Amino acid sequence: MTQTASPVPRQRTLSAALCLALLAAAPLAAPHAQAATAVRGAADQATAASPAAVLNVMQRAADWQLAHPSTYPEDDWTQAVGDAGMMALAGVSGERRYRDAMIAMGERNRWKLGPSMYHADDYVVGQTYAELYLQTREPKMIAPMRAQFDYMLDNPREGSLYWETPGVLHRWAWCDALFMGPPAWARLYAATGDQRYLDFAVKNWWLTSDYLYDKEEHLYYRDSRYFSKREANGRKVFWGRGNGWVMGGLVRMLQYLPANHPSRPRFVQQFSEMSAKLLTLQQSDGTWRASLLDPASYPLQESSGTGLYTYALAYGVNQGILDRARFGPAAVKAWDALVANVNADGKLTHVQPIGADPKSYDPNSTDVYGVGAFLMAGSEIYRMRLLDSAPSSVVVVRNGGSLHRADESVEAPLAAGDVAVLDAATSRIVASQRLEKNVLFQATLAPGETRRYLVLPRASLPAVPPVDAKAHARFVPERLDDFAWENDRTAHRVYGPAIMRDPKEMLVSAGVDVWSKRTRALVLDKWYASGDYHTDRGEGMDFYKVGKALGCGGLAVFDGGRLHPASSNFSKWKVLADGPLRAVFELTYDQWDAGGRQVSELRRVSIDAGTNFSRVESRFAAKGPLEIGVGIAQREGEGRYSQGNGWMSYWEPAHGADGNAACAVLLEGRHTPHEGQYLAVGKAQPGKPFVYYLGAGWSKNADFPTPEAWERYVKEAAQRVAEPVAVSVESGK
Repeated sequence: MTQTASPVPRQRTLSAALCLALLAAAPLAAPHAQAATAVRGAADQATAASPAAVLNVMQRAADWQLAHPSTYPEDDWTQAVGDAGMMALAGVSGERRYRDAMIAMGERNRWKLGPSMYHADDYVVGQTYAELYLQTREPKMIAPMRAQFDYMLDNPREGSLYWETPGVLHRWAWCDALFMGPPAWARLYAATGDQRYLDFAVKNWWLTSDYLYDKEEHLYYRDSRYFSKREANGRKVFWGRGNGWVMGGLVRMLQYLPANHPSRPRFVQQFSEMSAKLLTLQQSDGTWRASLLDPASYPLQESSGTGLYTYALAYGVNQGILDRARFGPAAVKAWDALVANVNADGKLTHVQPIGADPKSYDPNSTDVYGVGAFLMAGSEIYRMRLLDSAPSSVVVVRNGGSLHRADESVEAPLAAGDVAVLDAATSRIVASQRLEKNVLFQATLAPGETRRYLVLPRASLPAVPPVDAKAHARFVPERLDDFAWENDRTAHRVYGPAIMRDPKEMLVSAGVDVWSKRTRALVLDKWYASGDYHTDRGEGMDFYKVGKALGCGGLAVFDGGRLHPASSNFSKWKVLADGPLRAVFELTYDQWDAGGRQVSELRRVSIDAGTNFSRVESRFAAKGPLEIGVGIAQREGEGRYSQGNGWMSYWEPAHGADGNAACAVLLEGRHTPHEGQYLAVGKAQPGKPFVYYLGAGWSKNADFPTPEAWERYVKEAAQRVAEPVAVSVESGK
């Protein structure tokens, strides 16, 4: 069997001879690396049953790869497969360096895909971009990818998949492409909610499958040139690593294909068929050979294909798609074989080079794509080991609505002690936060989708990935007793006692101020320390005017004719939670005269990562019910005010070169203009929660370039409040 690399439209891959020449400088293991690694391999396998051992060998291999970077361009498919593995490791490791390395790679690439627009090999790197975006929500990470995919949708390259057809490389005409291409489109769908991306991936997967999938053997031909070829034993030619690409592609599609998608059963069926066939082709040493149906002619172990099969079989077991008793031992045996091919220094061996004779290549050879396959496999084996060693419960999150819900906050009852939360679809440990008796994490769900999360005792994990702080609240005595809060989208402040006594300002205000941001980083502490937050230095600025108005979401008692805000600023404060995903604080407003009625207020404000809205819950002490007006300050000039059921929105006139501020309030009630303010008016019962949401945006932030974009966001936010996700907890092991 002759194997070739995926066709690449540019000369950027090293020849097999050059690869081997570069490797010649390194010490070679004994033939098949058996003698040199026997003792170490036995020791590794003896402890391989623990999650810590799996994580240790993954990090060892990844660290070796980072210390010995590939010479391929960083947007090359080889590097991108390695990146996929690094992301899998970053999802379970307690070390920041793996994700940091991927962010640094993206920055060097300027978040662009490879040079050939339609070639699947050149956009596999987009899988990592999209996964990083899902964790950070940095728009620049997917902006070039989205523009390119949009162009491809508008200008499709359709036609025959026959290998000799002109332009065939612009279609998924070889089986490797099913790893490279469709999962990138599926991840962009998950990141944006744009159904077109997923439709493209699904449609073209099955076009390729209908052409290259052998329904009798349940394996894929590499491309149409192999339809009539035969091995030395007369069997059909099915490339080991090629079918590994397909199995890995199936996993990476199923990770982001919603459970309610009509094509999912077909993907599961093909995955199950191929898994059953591959189980019969695993060799006694736990690996798969370069030729699946003629292994005797290809005696060398091959780590990259074996890594992809291990990834797939372990994933299938973890998902309950494959029978654990039947497939679990095969996955573990394959993993043990892979671990035996990791040298003491972390180098993964027995990786067949690109374009090399699969019957004869240096057993000590390695390559970044092989390491990527190994790390992906390890992430699923790690999960298997965790669930073998620790009890877990399952949090089921159901999106019953029609919205794509990005970064939806989920609260689930928390057992005693610290816990970690694992995304059941991707096997990634997700960021979480303890809140009294609950655990808080965030989920992204398609319309109608149900997702599962595993909750495990924190002590059962050898490490937990570091969590980025995305929400923060604090009292600011150094700035006249401000109380300020922010998340990765926006920032606010209200005024405290000291400013009422300051001879320069003497300000009493019920208003809520806005600090406009165009960075996902937290900035409050930095801006307050500098004292210069009225100038935009690339992160944002404070140009919003509050004064004695209600600003953006301040409140007052409303008697139909007059507003009666608190007669003094807050007197007490208390931080209840300070991130990383939610900040919660309370403010006390002492009794004031509201048109002849004595009123006091305890206000609890919370802000979650990933949203432009803060939740406000106020409890009033008063005799009898109150009407509360929540306001948005109106500006001179032409702005855009709109309202709907449960929401009102205001896109302010441009503030010179500073752009447009935007504000919205979500509250069930009536809307009325009053004394230069837009009011949403609702009823409050003494001692009971009065709940509303306030939010702010900015035209210079990439999220809201137009008033229409802001208004769409506000409407969807109101719908999310009205249609909360359903959360249930099921017992695990």
